[in-house]
Amino acid sequence: MLALTGIMLLAFTLRVAVTDVTPLVSTIARDVPLNATTTGLLGMLPPIAFAVFGALTPVVLRRLSGEWLAVLAMTVSIVGQVGRALTSDTGVFLTLSVFAVAGLGVGNVLLPPLVKKYFPDAIGGVTALYVTILAISTAVPPLVAVPLAEATSWRVSTGAWALACLVAALPWLGLVRSPRGRTTVPAAPAPESEAPVGDDAPITAERAEPAVVPVIRPWRSPLAWGLVAMMGFTSFNTFSMFTWLPQIVLDAGLDRAGGGAMLSLFAFIGMPLSLIVPVLAARMRNPYPLCLVGVVTYAVGYFGLLGSSPGSVWLWVSLMGVGQASFPLALVLINLRTRTYRGAQALSGFAQGLGYAFACLGPLFVGIIHEATGGWFAPMLLLCAGLVVVAVGGAVCCRPRMLEDQLARL
Repeated sequence: MLALTGIMLLAFTLRVAVTDVTPLVSTIARDVPLNATTTGLLGMLPPIAFAVFGALTPVVLRRLSGEWLAVLAMTVSIVGQVGRALTSDTGVFLTLSVFAVAGLGVGNVLLPPLVKKYFPDAIGGVTALYVTILAISTAVPPLVAVPLAEATSWRVSTGAWALACLVAALPWLGLVRSPRGRTTVPAAPAPESEAPVGDDAPITAERAEPAVVPVIRPWRSPLAWGLVAMMGFTSFNTFSMFTWLPQIVLDAGLDRAGGGAMLSLFAFIGMPLSLIVPVLAARMRNPYPLCLVGVVTYAVGYFGLLGSSPGSVWLWVSLMGVGQASFPLALVLINLRTRTYRGAQALSGFAQGLGYAFACLGPLFVGIIHEATGGWFAPMLLLCAGLVVVAVGGAVCCRPRMLEDQLARL
């Protein structure tokens, strides 16, 4: 129960330091000088930090347990969130913002292997719960940021979310004191009869790890690269929509309030998907149809939006929201396509580290192409090219194969 509480609380922290600042940028700029360049840099920090610190997490996990690293990640994020709420210097604000989101980048990578470690027989259900909470943590801070800032100040509004990180660290502090929390792998290997390998092995089988664990190099596996493509270019599209959807629907005839409402609709549709997709994927030998649903609905939504009337915008935005289905699918595949806790660590760090590196380019390229062409058709073509990458990557990583088995054959 303590581990489940820790996983859910950790999931709730993973977007709060990102989405609590965006609605308050103009207010913050009264005390912290932020021009267009620094504001753009502030917007790019989260996916960049998720990429860099996510890629470094498996390296750190060779020396620290996941439980200790969860505590450390929350501590770093607390320092960043509280510190930037107290400063009036632009450079210090940006630096501490890196600290704030660095801890969250580590948490992104930690969650899938922690689910595998504590709940190997309930991967779909637990993943569904934590991805849903992750969606809630994306949607709630923007809704309360402005009212809280008006009632108190922007410093209180942005710093208060550090309390969530403090609470999230407490279960992991309790778990590091348990024997299971002090070790990251079982002490002895399982008998061969209990751990079938190869393409004919049951894909849900989990092999206990030996006391001496070899370094897992996921970049040698086609499965890992498929997951990078699927996760990275789903996020490429989603981050682009979080940045540009209000302007797209404004150009389609809605007012600014309507643009905010459509962005909220896009975000909230991700919540039921987060509950449904991991559970379905865990029951399917090859969940590639779920990936295709996301690709097709995203593309239909894009091109429907281009020629839509103001009254039909909600329909196309809803379809684009369904397109987010491939993100929770990618998260649950980290565990469904690995046999071991170490394998899940390595695959999570590799896929999320590189994936977020691609994701941060989406808003930038969409903006550049829109400015160059003056319309949204060319940016939509770029985003659809990203969806093709998602479809190809999903075809590779959804196949019933295991990371460790692929690497063992090399």
